[in-house]
Amino acid sequence: MTDRDVSASPHTGVLLADMTEVLDRCVWSQSMTHESLVTYLIEESYELVEAIESGDPDAMLEELGDVLWQIVFHAGIAARTAGEHFDFDDVARVAHEKVVRRHPHVFGDESAPTLDDVFRVWSAAKTHEKHARTSSLDGIPPQLPALALADKVIGRAQKAGVLAPESAENTHTDAVAGESELGDRLLAMVRDARGRGLDAERALRGAVRRLSDEVHERERG
Repeated sequence: MTDRDVSASPHTGVLLADMTEVLDRCVWSQSMTHESLVTYLIEESYELVEAIESGDPDAMLEELGDVLWQIVFHAGIAARTAGEHFDFDDVARVAHEKVVRRHPHVFGDESAPTLDDVFRVWSAAKTHEKHARTSSLDGIPPQLPALALADKVIGRAQKAGVLAPESAENTHTDAVAGESELGDRLLAMVRDARGRGLDAERALRGAVRRLSDEVHERERG
């Protein structure tokens, strides 16, 4: 390990000071809670995704700032809420501690010269942290959009060996050639579902729920 200058940027102090000022003087901000801010956090996160996918660095800079503002806002609320007792500095401290724990090949004595080694070390560190989990699906946010939720559930179950990975023998004859074709096919399915009065999001969420039940059943043996 090498000594590093971790002095905070002067802008960090100004941001935190201004956040305190906003919470002190803005009636709307004073009325906000963690729960009431969730909608804004989701919205800002999706706007950041749009900026990234559009390849617009100026938009990325702005949207990253909006997401950071949400984090600072939540930390400011927590600092003023009885029973929570943490602030932005605590958020940064916990994030730093996790970075160090998850990267023993950078901050410790582990060796990880390849991407596979990095994934192995990172996975081992995460497994050690989450040792109290009883299922491979524990910790997956159920509020994820259906497609993201399906991908996460399938990935976790396959990694745990509870669900077999798709093999060449199991590949359907109508398999898509790439993401563009996949997107077109998914869009066509949603359009068809809408035309027949079906809710594609709810349908996929129900299928993921049934798959999750199957995975839990297999884990119980």
